[in-house]
Amino acid sequence: MSQLVTIVIPHFNAEILCDCLESVFAHSDLPVRVIVIDDHPDAPSIQRARREFPQIEILRNERNLGFSGSCNRGLDAARTPYAVLLNDDTRVAPNWLSPLVETAERDPRIAACQPKLLSATTPDTFDYGGGAGGYMDRLGYTFCRGRLFDHLERDSGQYDRSVYLFWACGSALFLRLEAARRLDFLDLDYFMHHEEIDLCWRLQLSGHCIVAVPSSVIYHHSGFTLPPDTFRKNYLNHRNSLVMAFKNMALHHLLWIWPLRLALDLVASLTFLLNRQWHKVLAPIAAILWCLTHPHNLWRRRRHSQSHRSVHPASLHLGIYAGSAVFQYFMRRVRTSSQLMREETAA
Repeated sequence: MSQLVTIVIPHFNAEILCDCLESVFAHSDLPVRVIVIDDHPDAPSIQRARREFPQIEILRNERNLGFSGSCNRGLDAARTPYAVLLNDDTRVAPNWLSPLVETAERDPRIAACQPKLLSATTPDTFDYGGGAGGYMDRLGYTFCRGRLFDHLERDSGQYDRSVYLFWACGSALFLRLEAARRLDFLDLDYFMHHEEIDLCWRLQLSGHCIVAVPSSVIYHHSGFTLPPDTFRKNYLNHRNSLVMAFKNMALHHLLWIWPLRLALDLVASLTFLLNRQWHKVLAPIAAILWCLTHPHNLWRRRRHSQSHRSVHPASLHLGIYAGSAVFQYFMRRVRTSSQLMREETAA
């Protein structure tokens, strides 16, 4: 059988890479082409991978391109109908690939799919980064099936239906390559964090949809590359979330939502201060300052996003919670996405 899928694995000196590759070659039930994008040339991890898996292709970056740049380089080199962005700290389960391909083959509107992501360290618990697929509230805050902000759920089959999502996690993102290529893949200016959510948003603006495929299972070591409690990670999360909203929201929504988001980030900074979370205190403020001092960057990226859309941003509804997930979580103590969302089963 000819190859249908290219597996693109961005890599930066993680010894766990060989565990990922071992699972891919052992458990992929379709022929695959595997490309590893090496952001740290000649590290011991890549040398070991080259010895143990000579069938992989390695593209070496001359400098650190970040997650977005490495993924784009791999996607651009792919020549198959589908591609999977797969973190090097993941481990795929048996027969993980066919359900993704079969789902995409049923409906040409499907441009991205997400497997069920479980924690590699506590396999009965959803992965923090992506869970069983992502949603977004009206203000542009994201959350997952299986994780609402800091509350993680155990997997008891509660999210085993294939449903429409708003976004799929970049740790294991299945893409219809032609659709992603038309949008120029990931936004390089993000460097890392929120780039896959932004791409899924743009795919929907171009008339496609995103689907959860829970019969495909992948285990993820969340935060392996960049630890969660660092200033840099928190800064990028706040900044890129603001940028993503600016790029993709309908203008009449943006005019009132974006100032509100800036104010809420200031509240977040104050909350971190009161809780003595010193490594987080300045992250939201730094994110706001970056946005306010880079207006040309923001407008350039918004023009690019809007130039590819075929549907109005205000018409999107799949995977969007009409209220505020922040209010529901912090004020009403709602702890699961199932309490917020009425899910729509994918055909």
